[in-house]
Amino acid sequence: MVVFYILTPVALLLAGLGVAGFLWSVRNGQYDDVETPAIRILIDDEDGGPTT
Repeated sequence: MVVFYILTPVALLLAGLGVAGFLWSVRNGQYDDVETPAIRILIDDEDGGPTT
């Protein structure tokens, strides 16, 4: 039963860190463009690719 007194604050702390990380990423624009990365692989490069 004592373990619940330890695990509950730890779980709340981890949940708070997850929410804080999510809010930080939203405020910094990480989710502004969700369409382009999915179709970027389909777009041909203009230069023809890497040269060796």
